[in-house]
Amino acid sequence: MASHHRNSASHPWHDLAIGGDAPHKFNAVIEIPKGSKVKYELDKETGMLYIDRVLYSSVVYPHNYGFIPQTLCDDNDPLDVLVLMQAPVVPMSFLRAKPIGVMPMIDQGEQDDKIIAVHADDPEFRDYNDINELPKHRLAEIKRFFEDYKKNENKEVKVDEFLGAEVARKTVTDAMQMYDENYLPKRKR
Repeated sequence: MASHHRNSASHPWHDLAIGGDAPHKFNAVIEIPKGSKVKYELDKETGMLYIDRVLYSSVVYPHNYGFIPQTLCDDNDPLDVLVLMQAPVVPMSFLRAKPIGVMPMIDQGEQDDKIIAVHADDPEFRDYNDINELPKHRLAEIKRFFEDYKKNENKEVKVDEFLGAEVARKTVTDAMQMYDENYLPKRKR
């Protein structure tokens, strides 16, 4: 009988493929479900989620929030993604997402941009192709959440104007390239 024992557990950042259609569609790992007041964070060493904190402000995540596997940003984390869809999902689920925009953000002096995406298979959201197609109120809610969610911790967050799908795809491509440069063995590039 063949043994299927692995020496290490699968890691969602490194072992889950981003998907062959990236940057147009990609896999997204959800850490925090829509409506949560708990800030879960990927533990980069183990690949498990840990509870970073309970939000200090009277706010909840407006949409499912997570990261794009096999990407890397200047903050040494995978690229963040907010996925618009009808329902909250269980943490560590992954789904196909389509980028429609990017929200440039400075978090405590560090660049920490967020890709805004729609669930590629959700019939209510899959037909959005650019952030400018979303209702202005939804964009205002997203921006306000990120402006306010750390206020009671006395941490400064600055959110700039949303940028469109083309910039989002370039941001994903750049993060994929940075990941490859830092994590793929030179012989595999």
